[in-house]
Amino acid sequence: MNAKKAEKVAKALADPNRLLILREIKKQKDCLYCADIPDVVNLAQPSICHHVKQLLDTDLIHSEKEGRNLKYSLNDEVIDEFITFLEGLKK
Repeated sequence: MNAKKAEKVAKALADPNRLLILREIKKQKDCLYCADIPDVVNLAQPSICHHVKQLLDTDLIHSEKEGRNLKYSLNDEVIDEFITFLEGLKK
């Protein structure tokens, strides 16, 4: 992962609402339906869309259409790359 991508991921992770969404995806067996997100964060729908878009834009999550619903899952590859990038900063 290059520094520019790591910066984008770090900014996405800096928001507590986005962290709550990521934690809930992990807790729900690695998938969370779009309709369930308002139960996780107490925000209006436009704000939820903004946070989900940030997570999608940084590839931290994937979206998949399932019937009429969207479900989100973690992108372990990007998370692992970010962790490796941070470990490279250690002495």
